[in-house]
This record gives sequence, structure tokens and C-alpha cells, in this order.
Amino acid sequence: MTSSPASAAAAQPPAPDAVHPLDRDGLRGRVNQALTAFMDRQADVLSDVGTGMAPVTEALRDFLLDGGKRLRPGFCYWGWRGAGGVDDGPAGDAAVRAATSLELLQASALIHDDLMDRSDTRRGKPAVHRRFEALHGASAWHGDGEGFGSAAALLLGDLCLTWSDEMFSGSGVDPVLLAAAKPLFDVMRTEVMAGQYLDVLEQAMGGGSVERSRRVIRYKSAKYTIERPLHVGAALAGGGPELLAAYSAYGLPLGEAFQLRDDVLGVFGDPAETGKPAGDDLREGKRTVLLALAAERSGPTQTRLLDELVGDPALDDAGVKELRAVIEDTGALAEVESMIDALTESAIQALAAAPITDEAKAVLYGLVEAATVRRV
Repeated sequence: MTSSPASAAAAQPPAPDAVHPLDRDGLRGRVNQALTAFMDRQADVLSDVGTGMAPVTEALRDFLLDGGKRLRPGFCYWGWRGAGGVDDGPAGDAAVRAATSLELLQASALIHDDLMDRSDTRRGKPAVHRRFEALHGASAWHGDGEGFGSAAALLLGDLCLTWSDEMFSGSGVDPVLLAAAKPLFDVMRTEVMAGQYLDVLEQAMGGGSVERSRRVIRYKSAKYTIERPLHVGAALAGGGPELLAAYSAYGLPLGEAFQLRDDVLGVFGDPAETGKPAGDDLREGKRTVLLALAAERSGPTQTRLLDELVGDPALDDAGVKELRAVIEDTGALAEVESMIDALTESAIQALAAAPITDEAKAVLYGLVEAATVRRV
């Protein structure tokens, strides 16, 4: 490690950098280049399978290369740098490739999530299952178009999950360090799938306590967005248990704040910025902390509205406005904003004491805003 013990003043974030933290050392561009090179190789493999694979290659190129914040590779890379990783030529490029494999895991999770939620759009474009449903219709193929789209999305999501392991294992990182990081990479994938099941279970059960909703976001999003990428990066540089614990103290509260912000945007966000229709989370019936708090605090009329309207796929703009009013009037929105503030402050305090390099600490401070304000 190259840092000294943090002073009390270090608990305050440094002045904002003109360069976005995810663009430091050209990281986002390097991640995009690594994804492009990986997809070029996979395109050759898919082409050998047959001409019918062309729409698969095109869809995955679009999904992987057009949009995406690159948060998870960013946290993995700076977890590596914070642990003393030196970005000098081949070693740095290998670390970037290993970090980039997390973007394939993210793609798998999003493709499957959109399918399970029956979402129509992702980043302002048709979700993968809708894209292949439209292809089926435009081609006048036999059978059920919706079923074809669902099957295609399931397989493309599985393909991305397989590719994430392939890219990580073939990143070129020193084999000893790669072997040390692999168990953390594996448990991250297990946790996100288990968290996704908890999310589906909560919807089937009609929601529950705030604590149950927080457990869902902890495993479905918080851990695999920030904590585990930091852990993987640390292990790739030889970091030990003390560093992993420090990264958890920073990453877990920040990851939860990240998802709470996402939940707020899912109800109150601008579709031009979120890429999804206004109130889409309400139509899908996502049992978020926001809704759990509203349900706990609602009166009889508000409870009736929540029961009738949440999860209604035909929910119109008027219904969205009614539900927004319930969430605001019960104080659920204000409470979630307070939770975001408290979790963010906890992450900042933990980062101040983390035994990591000063440069990584400065970037991770910047990523606090990227994760919770979402100006990326």
C-alpha cells in the first residue's frame, strides 16, 4: 500500500475533478475497446455456427457497446489500483480486460431482468426480447413471436454470462492472482442470481417489510455493483482480508444508496434520462424500499390505491401520478432520500480510513457522486 493513515480532514471529499472518475486514465474508452475486441472474436465464432447468428451478434454488439455507465469495471479497476496495482502496459491492459468481464455479467443480468419484468425498453431502445419478437414478426416466421423473443433473450443472457467467465479467465492476469480472485468472482455471480430470485419472490408475495426489500437490493444490486467488483480488483493485485473489509465498509452502503437512487428514478425519473417510460417500475410491480415504506405508512384509501395500481401493466399516466402522490404524502420519498444521504455519508467515512492509494481514494470519492446522483 502507498497511503498513510487518513486524517479527519480526509473524511471530506476532494474538490470535483474536471474529468469524470470513470474516464480517469481513459478507463471507459479502454473498457469499450476491450469489449469491441472481445465481440470481434466472438463474432467469428458465431459466424462459423451459421448465417442465422447474424442478428444475435448485432444485438449483442448494440447492447454491449451502445450505452452503459461502466460502473462495475470502474470499481473493479480502481479496487485493483487501490490495492497497489500498477497500470504499466501489459499488466494494466490485463487488469482492464478482467474488469471489463463484469460488463458482460451486467449485460446478462439486464437482459434476463427485462425479460422477467416484461419491460419494453432498455436505454431508450427495445429490450432484447422485444427486439427478437419484432424480428420474428418482420420475418413472418412460424409460431409465437413473443415466445421466440423470450427464448432468444434467455439464450443471449446465458451467452453473456458464459462470456463473462471466458473473458475473466482469459484476461491475461498473472495466473496466481487470477486464481485468488476467481472465488470472489464466482460468489458475486451467485449472489446476483440469488438476489434476482428474491426480487421475483417479493413480487409474487406482494411485498413485505422494509428490511426484506433492503435484503433484495443488497444482493440483487449493491454487492455486485460495488462491493464485489472492489473485492475482485483487490484480489487481482494481491490484496488481503483487511483491504477487503475496508472495501466492504465503503462499497456496501454505497451500493445500497445506488439502488435506492435507482428506485427513486424508476418512479420519478425523466424518461429522457432513464431510457424507460415514466413509472415503469410501478407497472412491473417492483417491491422496492420506496413502496414498502409507503405501504407501512399508508391510510385506508392510500392502501387501496397501492393494492389496485401497483403491478398493473396497463397503468396510465394518471395512475402513475396517483401513486407518486401516495409515495410523497406518506413520507416514503423523503425517508428514502434520507437513507441515501446517511448511506452515502457512511461510505465516505469508511473510504477516508481505507488503506488504499491516494489516487484510488480520490477516484472512489468521485464515484460516490456518480453512483448516487447519477450524472454520468
